[in-house]
Amino acid sequence: MKDENKDPNENPLKVNRRHFFSQLSVGIGSLALGSLLIPDLFKGSADTIGSQPLGIPHFAPKAKRVIYLFQAGAPSQFETFDHKPTLRKRMGEDLPDSVRNGQRLTGMTAGQDKFPLMPPAIGFKQYGEAGSWISDFFPHIGKIADDICIIRSMHTEAINHDPAITFFQTGSQQSGRPSMGSWMSYGLGSENKNLPSFVVLTSRGKGNSQGLYSKLWSSGFLDSKHQGVLLRAGKNPVLYLNDPDGISRSDKRHLLDHVSSLNKLHHVETGDDEIESRIAQYEMAYRMQMSVPDVMDISKEPQSIIDLYGEDCQVPGTYAANALQARRLAENGVRFIQLYHQGWDQHGNLPNEMRGQAKDVDKASAALVLDLKQRGMLEDTLVIWGGEFGRTNYCQGNFDPTNYGRDHHPRAFSIWMAGGGIKPGINYGKTDEFGYNIVENPVHINDFHATIMHALGLKHEEMTYKYQGRRFRLTDVAGNVIKDILT
Repeated sequence: MKDENKDPNENPLKVNRRHFFSQLSVGIGSLALGSLLIPDLFKGSADTIGSQPLGIPHFAPKAKRVIYLFQAGAPSQFETFDHKPTLRKRMGEDLPDSVRNGQRLTGMTAGQDKFPLMPPAIGFKQYGEAGSWISDFFPHIGKIADDICIIRSMHTEAINHDPAITFFQTGSQQSGRPSMGSWMSYGLGSENKNLPSFVVLTSRGKGNSQGLYSKLWSSGFLDSKHQGVLLRAGKNPVLYLNDPDGISRSDKRHLLDHVSSLNKLHHVETGDDEIESRIAQYEMAYRMQMSVPDVMDISKEPQSIIDLYGEDCQVPGTYAANALQARRLAENGVRFIQLYHQGWDQHGNLPNEMRGQAKDVDKASAALVLDLKQRGMLEDTLVIWGGEFGRTNYCQGNFDPTNYGRDHHPRAFSIWMAGGGIKPGINYGKTDEFGYNIVENPVHINDFHATIMHALGLKHEEMTYKYQGRRFRLTDVAGNVIKDILT
């Protein structure tokens, strides 16, 4: 029977006009939504992670952002998270040669004839369902034991501070590579167009401090827009961000428009992509004039939050203030937030210096985890706490239980991680009875980086960047995801 309502021009193998336009509207709507959710979606096929467009994870991520609480100078694992009763039992005895096994030494202890074992400067207690051993220097972190994963089997090849901290931050002991935060910015972009995707905050304790350098948050050979932005304490968190006296916001907008048009002409002539980055950075600075002061203003935080982090959080530039700022930045869509706290280089006077350093960071570190948790943000925020290597189980210099230090030890040390797809309340990895060598589940820095990227939904082997004829990646040519610590 003939269908009188059928369009005589309709071909059964094709789509009629009415159907085409109805489906087209849905498609355009989906593309528009995608462009809003992922601003870099239509940047072009040149910007990809393997076959994946930038800004889109390879698979569903557990973490959306990272807060890295870096304890610069290397806190001793024997006064933090690796309890070794043997050191107390054998205090003053020489470390057996069979344990040291010819391990490379720094110039500070290479001349020692003896390596007297030194017990922890303070006691340890067990916390949480797993009975995690945590030193009495860190009672507040002890209270969040069920929220954190303690890794006691980190190791590195670097034995001196500069290459060691560079290795942790860039995946290479040599300068010039992009920092971890820059890689994450490159791969995932920003969640807030008014703030940088990578922000750095620094603080300084009372202990011996190693230097911090901008190379640690540099974008290296990546586009400069991925470089970390250092926020300073005080009225002007970003240098040269504010306008000079007599310049209104409309004047600034007019100036930027003219500069942008000139830069675009220059880009057409030269084809230099860095010019486009410069345009983007000018625009970001313009938007940051409004967004940064608002984010940095803690005056509206309730007293309960001030009490949680401690009174120091009201003093700009302190670790506690930076920890609170980290939560606010995370809340506002910053992808990677890096805190550096200097002062952990205890070659001498360790008992007193460690006490002061721990007091600086213990309460605020735990508060950050609790604050994120109560806001429902911990599940998709990866928090990391740790330094660049560990400390020796023997004292540096002459044996003196009342005043001693510990030298650098790259073979085994401890860090902890929380949230963002990391199993809570577990301990991973194990060292021998002397805390000198790893005997179970070693974790290299490349593995550490691969695991962070996995939590963010990225395959570390595929996130590469071609530079000078070679494809580089954060994990270089190594790295295995530590699946046992992932949820």
